[in-house]
Amino acid sequence: MTLAVQIDQFGGPEQMKLVDVDVGDPAPGEVRIRHKAIGLNFIDVYHRTGLYPLSLPARLGMEGAGIIEAVGEGVTHLKPGDRAAYASNPPGSYSEVRVMPATCVVRLPDAIDFDTAAAMMLKGLTAQYLLKRTRPVEGLQSGDFVLFHAAAGGVGLIACQWAKALGLQLIGTAGSDEKCALALANGAAHAINYRRENFVQRVRDITQGQGVKVVYDSVGKDTWDGSLDCLRPFGLMVSFGNASGPVPPFAPAILGAKGSLYVTRQTLFTHIATRERTQAMADELFEVVQSGAVKIHIAQRFALRDVAEAHRALESRQTVGSTVLTV
Repeated sequence: MTLAVQIDQFGGPEQMKLVDVDVGDPAPGEVRIRHKAIGLNFIDVYHRTGLYPLSLPARLGMEGAGIIEAVGEGVTHLKPGDRAAYASNPPGSYSEVRVMPATCVVRLPDAIDFDTAAAMMLKGLTAQYLLKRTRPVEGLQSGDFVLFHAAAGGVGLIACQWAKALGLQLIGTAGSDEKCALALANGAAHAINYRRENFVQRVRDITQGQGVKVVYDSVGKDTWDGSLDCLRPFGLMVSFGNASGPVPPFAPAILGAKGSLYVTRQTLFTHIATRERTQAMADELFEVVQSGAVKIHIAQRFALRDVAEAHRALESRQTVGSTVLTV
């Protein structure tokens, strides 16, 4: 028997309970992994509240790192004793040990510790597909402006550094002067405190009225309308989260009126649907981290038993960078 976090109904952090579970042997195509560290992400909140509904009872958590204990038939890229990490469906990383599909589990380089791996897999792979695979129709060249909301969060701080390495001028938004300073220290070219500044006007000022080629937005409802107004003609609006709530329905004609804009809703799990794609993206992430171009900021740690406290801190926007649950 081992411990795992489970919900029996959707709701607040208090719905998460530690339960004893029986973890068996991996089936074909699966691995059993003993976690050393677990990542915390906003998608975990969406699962807990039912915004992204799961079949109940459900286990939570999409990101972790640890040691492979056993592999099922057909798994050839991992073996018992390997250090490994993942961002993967189905949920279940909030646990001491789990059995899961091997597709998105990758071998972890020795140079990257377990806490760093657990803090960077989902967030780093997200930054990778945003900056490298989700680009405006006119492309991105060195010197181009991009707008990135929640720039002091886990994905945001990775994106700030990666964008700088790519030669992009990232304009980040955050909810305090301290968070703005953190974004700037991590490579953002400009930072806007949206609580006391009009981010649309500031973006226009920074870009001399031209707007940005692309907006990367994980906030959702609160930033949607303003984000569209920040785009230059043929710009791309990339939605990849709903931290402030889902974006309400809108008339597609507004995209024409604002400059023939493009809109896309992205999810990481479409990008990592195959083992080959997952491995290629992870290799690129490992490379920029090991080179020092991207550093992973772990600003908070909570014991797995204190996961409710961790969720409260995340939802109230008290966290910066990445948060790790320790086993």
